Amino acid sequence: MPQSLYDFSAQRLNGDEQPLDAYRGKVLLIVNTASQCGFTPQYTGLEALYRRFRDQGFLVLGFPCNQFGGQEPGDAEAIGQFCQTSHDVTFPLFAKIDVNGDNAHPLYSWLKHEGTGILGTEAIKWNFTKFLVDRGGKVVHRYAPATRPDELVDVIEELL
Repeated sequence: MPQSLYDFSAQRLNGDEQPLDAYRGKVLLIVNTASQCGFTPQYTGLEALYRRFRDQGFLVLGFPCNQFGGQEPGDAEAIGQFCQTSHDVTFPLFAKIDVNGDNAHPLYSWLKHEGTGILGTEAIKWNFTKFLVDRGGKVVHRYAPATRPDELVDVIEELL
């Protein structure tokens, strides 16, 4: 049973397997994303956070998910192209995953357990749920989809 964020790996959008141990010592914002969601404009805000803090050891990790209203129907190439052309995304993107249910990616099963939602619920309710992880790999906070990336500046600065 994985004990730490660093025990996981995930497939990048390009198909390469990425051990999350490579992000040891970084502050991470892990987000389940979608290209056709009302919150999709948050890609721009997530990229702004990434560019502002990346030189200080901050990363955004995007995990496309099609479980909420079928709002991420594209394949890896379509997702990558959309993110690049529509929002100039340069932060790491991963292959499309499930975040809930029997086929949930093990990373998300762990994140949901470590960072529960309102009233202790674990299930992800919608796209753009955010998990903030400190330099030690501990989930510090879980944010609702409606939480805008710019609202996280102060807490990110504290962790850096």
